[in-house]
Amino acid sequence: MNDLPDKALLPTGMQDGLPPDAAREAKAVERLLATFAGWGYARVKPPLMEFEDSLLGGSGQAVAAATFRLQDPASKRMLALRADQTLQVARIARSRLGQQPRPLRLAYGGEVVRIAGSQQRPERQFFQVGAELIGDENAAGDVEMIAMALEALEGAGIKNLTVDIGLPKLTRLLMDGVSPDDATAERLKTALERKDTSDLDALSDAIGKDVSANLSALVKATGPAEAALKQISALSLGKAATAMVAQLKEVVEGLKRAHPNQSLTIDAVESRGFEYHTGVTFSFYANGVRGELGRGGRYLSDAPGNDKRRGEAATGLTLFMDTILRALPDSDAPDRIWLPADTALGAARDLREQGWITVGQLDASATSEDEALTEAGRLGCTHILSGGKAKKLT
Repeated sequence: MNDLPDKALLPTGMQDGLPPDAAREAKAVERLLATFAGWGYARVKPPLMEFEDSLLGGSGQAVAAATFRLQDPASKRMLALRADQTLQVARIARSRLGQQPRPLRLAYGGEVVRIAGSQQRPERQFFQVGAELIGDENAAGDVEMIAMALEALEGAGIKNLTVDIGLPKLTRLLMDGVSPDDATAERLKTALERKDTSDLDALSDAIGKDVSANLSALVKATGPAEAALKQISALSLGKAATAMVAQLKEVVEGLKRAHPNQSLTIDAVESRGFEYHTGVTFSFYANGVRGELGRGGRYLSDAPGNDKRRGEAATGLTLFMDTILRALPDSDAPDRIWLPADTALGAARDLREQGWITVGQLDASATSEDEALTEAGRLGCTHILSGGKAKKLT
């Protein structure tokens, strides 16, 4: 079969970037990365594929189920096609940039591919823009990352942002010493995802009354940051869990000082998408926009590399361009001017330097002004160069 529809068919979750969306995305990407650069984040460019044991080792196991694999004809070793770039940047930081002073600030932008989409993000290929702060364990680093993301998103034109702050490791700490069977573990996971306190209470015999009560209290504490933090701080938790809540409080207070009017919420039990994170996490949303604009959080950079830096503290941020494009306000179409075939190259260059998009006449047979107007309109031009002056098309 050689007919065009078959040739144009793409796999599920893949799509072509068409005008003007491809240009809007590229412009937004550069604007976001320019903001990161202004905060001192230097750009790196990880490869699209790596050896499987390198890309999916350590914390990379968290994205193994989403990763395409193929065999390298040259080395005969298995390769993995990146499903995320955070751990690639961590590898670069710990190997190629292992001797650079810490904290190390790095930024990136590029495509990722995943085996399957999700309900919120059905796309299997999309563009990520992100930043990593590596070698610092202070709450100020988390605050910087969130504040930088807010500045970048607002600078791109996105309004009514909400930051949802999480602490997925807290649930794991509360479960320390509890070993539920597979059925109970699955039921517990579902109850936490659904915020089902009645089912959590029903599991008290299987996981312990104190654990069940604390998990139910965490679920009930989900909501506006100030009230949620007060409820969480009132719980009787172990030493490690109490220290983690103190970190959460530091981050919230730091954000309140930096962005006193920013909408902040807390969901301490949310863990989906934060499988390898070890501390405070954060997600960004915009009112009326489907899906997350981005997410990030605290993790340990344990990619293979310089053993002296194994497990160094890091916090990262990833923004999802497919969602960001949905959140961006509509922009006016740029002015396009149609140039007659006899327009001098210097004159055309001058127009481009003034900000015009020039569309040159290729078929010199259209000589009358009516023919020129028709051709300019057909090619989507807003103006035509006539007598050396720009004439607006009606």
